[in-house]
Amino acid sequence: MTRTRPFTVCNITVMKNSVIEFSGPRRVAPGHRRVSAGVLAAVAGVCLGVGAGVVPAAAVPAVGSAPAVAALSKAAVPKGLESFYGQKVEWYDCVATGGMEKSAEKTGFQCAKVKVPLDYSKPDGQTIEIAMKKHLATGSTRQGTLFVNPGGPGYSGVEMVENNETEFSPTLNQAYDIIGFDPRGVGSSTPITCGDGAGQQPANAAQGRMGVNDSQPGSLAADVAGDDPTPFRDAENPAADGGAEANVGFPTLIEEITKDFKQEEANCAAHTKPAGLLDHVDTVSVARDLDVLRALSGDQKLNFLGFSYGTYLGATYAELFPANTGRLVLDGAVDPSLSLGDRASGQAQGFETALRTYVQQCQSGQAVQEGQSCPLTGDADAGVQQVRTLISSADQTPLKTSDPNVTVDGSTIRSVVRRFLYTSEYWSFLTYALDQAITQKDGSYIQVLYGKVTAGGSAPTFYAVNCLDIPVQGDMTSWEKEYQQILQSSPTFGASLGNQDARCQAWGHNGTRKPAPIHAKGAAPILVVGTTGDPATPYAWSQALADQLESGRLLTWEGNGHTAYGRAGACVQKAVDTYLISGTVPKEGLTCKNGQ
Repeated sequence: MTRTRPFTVCNITVMKNSVIEFSGPRRVAPGHRRVSAGVLAAVAGVCLGVGAGVVPAAAVPAVGSAPAVAALSKAAVPKGLESFYGQKVEWYDCVATGGMEKSAEKTGFQCAKVKVPLDYSKPDGQTIEIAMKKHLATGSTRQGTLFVNPGGPGYSGVEMVENNETEFSPTLNQAYDIIGFDPRGVGSSTPITCGDGAGQQPANAAQGRMGVNDSQPGSLAADVAGDDPTPFRDAENPAADGGAEANVGFPTLIEEITKDFKQEEANCAAHTKPAGLLDHVDTVSVARDLDVLRALSGDQKLNFLGFSYGTYLGATYAELFPANTGRLVLDGAVDPSLSLGDRASGQAQGFETALRTYVQQCQSGQAVQEGQSCPLTGDADAGVQQVRTLISSADQTPLKTSDPNVTVDGSTIRSVVRRFLYTSEYWSFLTYALDQAITQKDGSYIQVLYGKVTAGGSAPTFYAVNCLDIPVQGDMTSWEKEYQQILQSSPTFGASLGNQDARCQAWGHNGTRKPAPIHAKGAAPILVVGTTGDPATPYAWSQALADQLESGRLLTWEGNGHTAYGRAGACVQKAVDTYLISGTVPKEGLTCKNGQ
């Protein structure tokens, strides 16, 4: 059932739709994809050690079901890695929120760090640490371990699991020990560190989130495939240093990008220890870390729930370790066969389509609160153009704010608009901000939202991972052609999302593995969840991944915004939970309607 509960912020009454299908505490999703409590506050002013725990014998799975949670056959240990797979894990009671700090009290959370090779081709070489945080199963019968990843790349799984009641349904919390881990390069694991703090997540950062009964603007922090978490400002809009963006030639644009990315890389390289970490934060290495964590949890099969970039991690794991793959749910999928340019192009078009949908809902009164009016007049084309005009106008003459020392330019407005397209249920906040900006020439509310939706991510970590995962392609000639194409297909967002190959070339830590479909031959059924109006990971990407995977099954949500679980309602939640609990995949072609 659904329950609608109003709350009032800045004289705006917001209706919260909370899916309460199961008994138990209400959840508020964290983020890979949603705006955390910080946004709402601002709006008001986004062991188990090896063998520990007993996994009950599972019933024989039904036809079409994933295998039992813990298979009887023991998973193989890769040669040369025996010491890592056999290490003792020292779990300790830790604080419920705020990271890995020890707690003298039982909080329901335990933390640990384990060692993995920096370079898996040199297992006797340097090691790094991976931080895990586990929420203990609350039910009387523990079913096993569920690993989770919020996306990014660069977001914290440790922080995600702290929001267990809002990220995951009561059913999952009862059945599973849920483990969030910080991937290599992130947070409490051996991190990428930059002298200006760019590689670190601020304490209590407002991450974009996803999950059951998400009560906050979802996924407003940036996410996968070209949407910088905290963009290097000049790299997103080099014209910010002077002159209109339209007057900056393409070679000058690439020079600015190159300068900024080389400077940031040098900064991070000088502060990151060990020095080789920047060359070893690729997703294949993270997937190999994940198999070590699986083994140390005592489970023979990996059960995993990943969002956005986390879908790429999950699919990569299944490709590397199909025999170890248990029940995988991949929500908001990335198509692994795409190049950097193709990812950026697909995402830019996705955001452009989502903007048009937002404008239509604003003009029809769906994206406004009682007492509000939509500032976008005329038809949808006219409304979209008014948003673009606001952005270009603010680039020429920044908007004033309530702080006389702060103004809002077009890049700031574009970032806020793009982030709010992640979560349709909070489009009324965007309407309020645009109304103030357009009718009063006041950017105060835009600035409040900007400060929150850009917190929590790390642009260096984002690029460190993506640039290793996908090789640079093309040259200045092909890049300029692609740039003109992305500007044409996405006039609003193309400039800020384009030139990914140039960014990675300047970053300098580049991979050589060409993008290719992932089949994961021999893996258990893998549930892929796609949202038809997803701007950040377009629905076509989920269709593509489900089709590529030998055992893929697509679950569709007809809705808007980024990812579905926790946002879509009881239909999606039931399908996902049923699969993770019983191993029964949804029927072929299941489509959940918005509001179901």
